[in-house]
Amino acid sequence: MAKGFGGMGNIFKQAQEMQARLAQVQEELARRTVEASAGGGMVRVTVNGQLALSSVKIDPTVVNPQEMEMLEDLILAAVNEGLRLAREMAAEEMSKITGGLKIPGLTP
Repeated sequence: MAKGFGGMGNIFKQAQEMQARLAQVQEELARRTVEASAGGGMVRVTVNGQLALSSVKIDPTVVNPQEMEMLEDLILAAVNEGLRLAREMAAEEMSKITGGLKIPGLTP
């Protein structure tokens, strides 16, 4: 009977180790960034691995009060691409730990 509990203790230890590695990866993802652009680079955004937008850069040549809608569309496109790239980066890093196992709520 005690042998069975030893196996269970090993499973708990492995789960704790995985949890610690996942926390470490999440901290690393907060420091890693991806950059995306729209409009041929006229609008650039930077997003971190926790899906937080950290910067928006706009080429001054596209700032025209008569074309605000176009600028807004470029910003939206760049942000969405940045978020997509950040999700890919986060999923790749998490899969290194989970062995490709999809764990709900673990990756953005």
